[in-house]
Amino acid sequence: MSKPSLPQGTRDFSSETVRKRNYILSTIKNVFECYGFEPLETPAMENLETLMGKYGEEGDRLIFKILNNGLNDPKNEAKAKEGFEKLLNGKNSTALTERALKYDLTIPFARYVAMNHGQLTFPYKRYQIQPVWRADRPQKGRYREFTQCDADVVGSTALINEVELSNIYHAVFVKLRLNNYSLKINHRKVLAALAEKIGGADSLTDITVAIDKLDKIGIDKVNLELNQRGLSVTQIDFINQYLNVNGNNEEKLNKIELLLSNNHLAADGIKELRFIVQTASKVNIDIDFTLARGLNYYTGTIFEAKAPAEVQIGSIGGGGRYDNLTALFGVNNIPGVGISFGVDRIYDVLDELNLFPQDIQISTRALFFNMGTEESKFSYAVMQSVREKGIPCELYHEQAKMDKQFKYADKKNILFAVIIGSMEMENNVCILKNLSTGEQQQISLTELPNLL
Repeated sequence: MSKPSLPQGTRDFSSETVRKRNYILSTIKNVFECYGFEPLETPAMENLETLMGKYGEEGDRLIFKILNNGLNDPKNEAKAKEGFEKLLNGKNSTALTERALKYDLTIPFARYVAMNHGQLTFPYKRYQIQPVWRADRPQKGRYREFTQCDADVVGSTALINEVELSNIYHAVFVKLRLNNYSLKINHRKVLAALAEKIGGADSLTDITVAIDKLDKIGIDKVNLELNQRGLSVTQIDFINQYLNVNGNNEEKLNKIELLLSNNHLAADGIKELRFIVQTASKVNIDIDFTLARGLNYYTGTIFEAKAPAEVQIGSIGGGGRYDNLTALFGVNNIPGVGISFGVDRIYDVLDELNLFPQDIQISTRALFFNMGTEESKFSYAVMQSVREKGIPCELYHEQAKMDKQFKYADKKNILFAVIIGSMEMENNVCILKNLSTGEQQQISLTELPNLL
């Protein structure tokens, strides 16, 4: 018999991990709701046609496809073989697969809006916290199953939405004590202007996909990839000028304005970036013209949140404006903008920097000791009255030595021990011991809930 194991890139979560994750998720959720967003959930799987072609060439490769039911039926054998042949040649076959696990929350959200736009009140502000799946190579901070937290606004082109989303990032990271985070922004119109300026407007996707890898592979390999994608030496040199723009936000805006002069797309993008930076003045925003985000559906501002520099983990959030997204599903004129939090990476950052609250592992507040059959019955009734006050507590499951029960409480980080023996039963009192200080006192049972 083989040893039990997990699929690569997935994890079990112990109670310790779940509590830490819930701390992150509840922090994000509370900020979302503070800004007027409402919750939504969509299925784990989508029709394959809903997802394919929406994430760019590389994203499509990372979609987990689900095999159709009944492929082992002799009636379907010929179709299944034909489907596998197509798959080996890089084509999809509905005979083989018609559904896939969702790659992110944005496309399913766009599908939901397209299906329900007649019933929604616009602008529609939703948040969504659910797992997604990507057939990626597992590494630190990158998993095949992970949780995304998204906030999106659809039905509005107002730039105040980008300002709000910037402030949401700031509010969440400050509450999580990630004060040294950085929020990078760029604009797809600036990138489109770059493509137009070098005479290769049709190569926008090639340029953004290559630039998006700059942090990972370096400028030399980016140049090599641009060359392999058919760009000339002159075009690549101009892109390098663009990538080397530096200074503070205003200096960078001025330099890029000069570099991409006389281009209406660049002018629009620069104007919007300037508005966001000036309006969200309390947010630590860094305009970064190397930021590309290689997803095809972005049309305006793009965001990327980075962990503090001392943690080598990269992006912990991202997003952008996607004004044409619902048009993919036949519904036009519904603009949108949204951001996402990378919960798993945020977890790793907080863990590495020791930023989780010290009391996060405390669930049971009091352990009632089991001192015998009659004593435990009495203690159970007292414990239930304490629970009715909303105080989490438990009774040790069997009569055992005091030392064993104290060790149990210590391992579970329980704050108090409540001891009721026969004498305490007679007098309606208990011994309450603070397990962190060692202090103990005899109190009446009526006092117990207040002292806990």
